[in-house]
Amino acid sequence: QVQLVESGGGLVQAGGSLRLSCAASGSIDSIKAMRWYRQAPGKQREFVASIISRAITNYADSVKGRFTSSRDNANNTVYLQMNSLKPEDTAVYYCNAAGTLVDGRSFGSWGQGTQVTVSS
Repeated sequence: QVQLVESGGGLVQAGGSLRLSCAASGSIDSIKAMRWYRQAPGKQREFVASIISRAITNYADSVKGRFTSSRDNANNTVYLQMNSLKPEDTAVYYCNAAGTLVDGRSFGSWGQGTQVTVSS
């Protein structure tokens, strides 16, 4: 009942930037948290960043100072601005959202993922 669509991935050289977007749609009453995860080949999915309520952010140590998460509450969209990208940032990036549906039930949803490739 909640769909997340990510966009903005691509191929970039080391030191470059990308901005990922994740738009949530469906029978949403409110979104409590939106998070970014990533999964590199052969590795487990790992936490990247979160934005809780309207503006409380948290980041993995590996991306602090380089990545910034922001949120457009009116459009249920979260962004991940990624600067100073490194080859080790190469992964599929997934968006996750948790909140409440209009019927009062809680939800948790994942997007389909977007590939980010950083060349050295």
